[in-house]
Amino acid sequence: MLIELAGVTHHYGDRLVLSEVTATLTEHRIGVIGANGSGKSTFARLLNGLLVPDAGSVTLDGLDTARDARAIRRRVGFCFTDPDAQIVMPTVAEDVAFGLRRLKLPRAEQRERVRAALARAGLSEHADHPAHLLSGGQKQLLALTSVLVTEPDLLVLDEPTTLLDLRNTRRIAAVVETLPQQVVLVSHDLDLLAGFDRVLVFDEARLVVDAAPDEAITRYRSLMTSGAERPEQVP
Repeated sequence: MLIELAGVTHHYGDRLVLSEVTATLTEHRIGVIGANGSGKSTFARLLNGLLVPDAGSVTLDGLDTARDARAIRRRVGFCFTDPDAQIVMPTVAEDVAFGLRRLKLPRAEQRERVRAALARAGLSEHADHPAHLLSGGQKQLLALTSVLVTEPDLLVLDEPTTLLDLRNTRRIAAVVETLPQQVVLVSHDLDLLAGFDRVLVFDEARLVVDAAPDEAITRYRSLMTSGAERPEQVP
């Protein structure tokens, strides 16, 4: 998917959270890093129309998020930091099936998709369990599975491992590593970005670094060092 941002600016009330961000993204796996409040989560929400820019434009394969939000959401899946924010159905299987409703699939095909998705996630034995009683790692796997079952072209993950222990972080990382979908991953866990194609660094509402992972992470670490000089915005 071709992701294009042109002069994107966004405010929350009077607070500037993104300033004139321009980027063209085509890579398979793209990481997004930055300090809290740097604008990275706002950037992520702009990619599927959860937010629309105050100025500039965001397009995905030519679809504008301000005009074509419904079409974009059919192609872009989004996972939040807290899975409880997106688990909406009582049981595990029902939650996975929920996203398929808009596709209006025959019931047999819907059941098979749910069965296969749960098997891939290792959640088959929990199919009839109350979704909100799962462990934290299982909830995040469920949230991810409920998005992936709709077969999006692009998956956006906003800090999906922040609430997880090391073992469950590795489980999520292993799933992301094998996905055929294009992925945009926002994370504070720099180890998750190993093997990514490109990393964007945000600082004080600006996109300040756009580079390969090793270079981007090195520059980010320098930026976070006390007294480090703030870089100019990426042209």
